Amino acid sequence: MDKSNTFGSIPMLGFGAMRFPCFEDGSVDIEKVKVMIDEFMQAGFCYFDTAYYYHGVKSEGVLNEALVKRYPRESFLIADKMPLTIIKEQADYLPTFNAQLERTGVEYFDFYLLHNLTREQIALTEQRGGFEFIKQMKQEGRVKHIGFSTHDNADALEALLARHPEVEFVQLQVNYLDWNNDMVQSRKCCEVARKYNKPIIVMEPVRGGTLANLPEDARALLDTVDKEASSASFALRYAASIDGVFMVLSGMSTLEQVRDNVRCFSELKEITDEEIKLLERVKEMVARTMLIPCTSCRYCTDGCPKHINIPAFFSGVNQTKLDPLADWRSIYAEALGDGGAPSDCIACGKCKKSCPQNIDIVHQLMFIRL
Repeated sequence: MDKSNTFGSIPMLGFGAMRFPCFEDGSVDIEKVKVMIDEFMQAGFCYFDTAYYYHGVKSEGVLNEALVKRYPRESFLIADKMPLTIIKEQADYLPTFNAQLERTGVEYFDFYLLHNLTREQIALTEQRGGFEFIKQMKQEGRVKHIGFSTHDNADALEALLARHPEVEFVQLQVNYLDWNNDMVQSRKCCEVARKYNKPIIVMEPVRGGTLANLPEDARALLDTVDKEASSASFALRYAASIDGVFMVLSGMSTLEQVRDNVRCFSELKEITDEEIKLLERVKEMVARTMLIPCTSCRYCTDGCPKHINIPAFFSGVNQTKLDPLADWRSIYAEALGDGGAPSDCIACGKCKKSCPQNIDIVHQLMFIRL
């Protein structure tokens, strides 16, 4: 599948640095990450996507140790993002950017994004000169390509692209579950990006793992096409086949996931019409079993005053829906860890404001009890 674009023929699979393997205390297992990156690089892939927030502001440093210090700079591409929620005034951009370069151990970023432009953040970022700042960084050679990520709807995206023709690409949540979702609007957003001739980076192609762990009846449906292909590979191929997409990010947590993704993209096959029809049926099956549309991005946990591991509890709820025989007590205990319980929630609302999926988190936590 030829996906050449204005950036050249970059291999389409990108390594998302937000779901690295971790020890029980939550710290990243850097030695495992090194092995995963080695396999990824040796297979001919080179794009790495990180952000200030990932792994509690540790992701950039992990890439420094596992990638930057071990490979020639010209052999890989790094994308990083400006953390807009910590920017209070225009003067904050430069020191934040410099700190990111230092943590990552590079002199420039190949791709740099304004991170998660919500409607509220769009106005604040424009007032504080965020677009001017990334444009300046490009002019100075400290950034090669500039863009932004957003989870907002197509109308907001169109207004933004109309005002800011200087951006070179957009990063969007795209997967077959959300393709015609009225809230996420993956299809409509892709259409807007194409209208403005902006190449698309896909995030959440497997919906935080949801499309990699399908209900048994949905997986049986895919078996009628290919019993050997993983569920994730169908989702990845779907995203990669969309017109205008030049990069598909996968937040890989294990060596097995790296190998599966590499197999998928090494001989990438465009999704067929027959497979698309099957995935429509799979989507309906998933929708019937999926209670909470959480992607485990963990943005909600950063400001939680009670340190509730919200994504873990939501994942547990969804797991028990998929498997009624699952041990809820064990799932609950693992999600609890050393943090707060759902019943500790004080309904401050910080989590909902930071949720890209617009989940009413406080409401959902009310129903999660041991």
